[in-house]
Amino acid sequence: MQTYKKIIVAALVLCTALPASAENEGGLIVGLEAEKKVDKKLSFGIEADMRTRNNFKTMDRWNFGIGASYKFTKWLKADAGYNLLNQNYREKINYNSSGSLNNWRPSYWGVKHRFHFSLTGTYKMTNGLKFSLRERWQYTYRPEKTVDRWDFDDEAWEEKVRSGKGKNQLRSRLQIAYDKKRALLTPYVSVELYNKMAIEKIRYTAGCDFNITKQHSLGIFYRYQNMKNVDEDDYDPNMHYLGLGYKFKF
Repeated sequence: MQTYKKIIVAALVLCTALPASAENEGGLIVGLEAEKKVDKKLSFGIEADMRTRNNFKTMDRWNFGIGASYKFTKWLKADAGYNLLNQNYREKINYNSSGSLNNWRPSYWGVKHRFHFSLTGTYKMTNGLKFSLRERWQYTYRPEKTVDRWDFDDEAWEEKVRSGKGKNQLRSRLQIAYDKKRALLTPYVSVELYNKMAIEKIRYTAGCDFNITKQHSLGIFYRYQNMKNVDEDDYDPNMHYLGLGYKFKF
């Protein structure tokens, strides 16, 4: 067991010795979406996506969601939905008061439940430029889960219960797109703020949708996610994402 402990300690020391640039990672987002329009105002949709982290080497999250949207006017739309997320939580290292290693929790998979409600206001100019502001409330719940962690003092594995936790956030997104009727390409840029008493993260996105037909479209985007005031349990480094997506309307 002493040999096993030494291997773990050596690995942890190596990780802490990595350069500061390790606080920025690259990842991939691949998404699929389908939308059914009931009439001019009401539509339903389903979506699924996966994400990677650690410079594309580690699976980070799977997501499946359902939702509905209703268009009150040409410029105001509401939507609501539910998402089931299966997330790969990062490993965590704890130190005691003297600075020595206390325990180590390896990465593990766990589910989260997310509900959201949004209002989106849109203004479109005659030259094709479209401005939209979306305000979204979301509530995310992480159920209780028992995980294993290594205790360096006792030199043994122990079980740790992570209590259930709920979180409310307000997401504010401003987007500008060039949305010309019957155009093949729809480029856009956006910035989105995540708020919970303070700004927790900011997402900057630039992308383009390729409108193949009225039913089929492909999308590609780049996103930089800048982390701010985030709880320790929700820590993520700043992320550079490459995104790919497909949407089907029927």
